[in-house]
Amino acid sequence: MKTAELTQGAVTSPDGTEIGYYKTGRGPAVVILHGSMESARSHTLFAAALADEFTVYLPDRRGRGLSGPHRPDHGVATEVEDLNAVLTAAGAERAFGVSAGGAVVLEAARTCKNLKQIALYEPAIAADGAPHREWLTRFDQEVARGDLAGAMVTSMFGFEMAPAFLKVMPRGLLRWMTEKMMAKEERRAAAGTITMRQLAPTIHAEGTIVAELGGTFDKFRAVEADVLLMGGTKGLSGLKPGRATLEQVLPHVRRIEYDGYDHGSSSDPGGVNPTGTPDAVRRIAADVKAFFKQQ
Repeated sequence: MKTAELTQGAVTSPDGTEIGYYKTGRGPAVVILHGSMESARSHTLFAAALADEFTVYLPDRRGRGLSGPHRPDHGVATEVEDLNAVLTAAGAERAFGVSAGGAVVLEAARTCKNLKQIALYEPAIAADGAPHREWLTRFDQEVARGDLAGAMVTSMFGFEMAPAFLKVMPRGLLRWMTEKMMAKEERRAAAGTITMRQLAPTIHAEGTIVAELGGTFDKFRAVEADVLLMGGTKGLSGLKPGRATLEQVLPHVRRIEYDGYDHGSSSDPGGVNPTGTPDAVRRIAADVKAFFKQQ
């Protein structure tokens, strides 16, 4: 499966921050919004699968790659403004979002009526946002003292991403394993790769988004766009109840659950997605392409 041939561009968000993006393909515009611990280049395989019939835009969300930094009051509204700037420049009525990026796409569909079709893979809408605020103070303290491995462990438990066998391991051992994983990635990374160590500080904004949107399901009854709601049977357990609720409240929704797929199955394999496969990307992209072609 080939990756996409990408060109670069940028737009300016309402607060003056530059939001950079990659672009590929031809046809109607589609914007792909990546998730946590990812960047615009995390969906190059997915973009390539759409590029024969769609012009695909891959923006870097703030704090990553081609885009400017987070601001102190960063939240969902800022993310929606950034996305809407890209949608407007592209003339896009379609968007695909993953995890926290999926939550942003869904909120954009509620507040910005230019979106007609959205596809969401495991959108980070939790049943309750309160638990996702509790770990942010410790996370920020660890980042401030340069303990990025410790911060990543804190966020893993904060987001309820840790499998059962990790929950019984000493925290110090988990931190050591995480540091070794980051160092190994850096040794193998090609020039220009946005690594886990570089992405780690962006997790604060992801926690803020999940906390802000947690438990806000009823407001999504106002979404007029057609929605393709997707997830995997091995995805994040904390997000599964949210998908079930969204299926009930969204007026125009179709749901797909992929047997054996996990939270990263739509993203390029490697880095923080070691279990990813091109076959999984190809299958999800084919369903999204068919959905987008219905309009």
